[in-house]
Amino acid sequence: MSTATRARRSGIGPLLREWRERRRVSQLELALRADSSARHLSFVETGRSRPSEELVLRLAEHLDVPVRERNALLLAAGYAPRFAETPLDDPSMGALREGLDRLLHGYEPYPALVVDATYTVVAANRGIAMLMEGIPESLLTPPLNAMRLTLHPEGLAPRIRNLREWRGHLLAQMERQIALDRSEALRAVYDEVKAYPVADRDGNDAGGEGGEAVPYFALPMVIEHDGQVLSFVSSISTFNTPMDVTVAELAIETFLPADPATAKYLRSLAP
Repeated sequence: MSTATRARRSGIGPLLREWRERRRVSQLELALRADSSARHLSFVETGRSRPSEELVLRLAEHLDVPVRERNALLLAAGYAPRFAETPLDDPSMGALREGLDRLLHGYEPYPALVVDATYTVVAANRGIAMLMEGIPESLLTPPLNAMRLTLHPEGLAPRIRNLREWRGHLLAQMERQIALDRSEALRAVYDEVKAYPVADRDGNDAGGEGGEAVPYFALPMVIEHDGQVLSFVSSISTFNTPMDVTVAELAIETFLPADPATAKYLRSLAP
């Protein structure tokens, strides 16, 4: 059943109460934030009152409801969706695509990619392509999924020296997103990758070139590539105040060299 269908059937009250409880906010606190009253909010949640379109949007904003789900709240209250969901290949998205391409290429030789809400890869640069070398074609058939490529036993997982730590970080990241966004599609990806077997590794799980101890400033992904041990820390960026569902669900992940040896090696590969 689609989000829109569920929204229309359930009504605004149960959906609003669910989001409020997820955010652990009382009716009084939310009403004060949204310039309303606890009594009116109670009437909305019990179905005795219909909120205005403006109030629905204010409540959604103060509850940090994802853009896609704000549309669902509007539908449940009897209003038209406010936020479009424009395909990324639509001509109107040309400036966005060009900007993302420039960002990804400008970050080379370091790896960077763009993913959607379920970690489907939307775009990637040559740094990512380098890390993907040697992965079986069966895993590279579109649509590519970053979590699947990283944690699959035939993907990057056998090359990641600190796999248990990095896997734990990725699973925790998805768990937080699922708790916040209630995404069934992301839950399916999570259940799949969590079920992948994790092989034990012998020897040191991390370290710089030659096994040197490196004082990392954040948890790195330590990965082998062509006889080299590379270490990266990742950073994720999203768009401020998106007005489109597609844009709201995009994330740009960049991988910064975590030690001098990794930076030197990647620069040596640059054309």
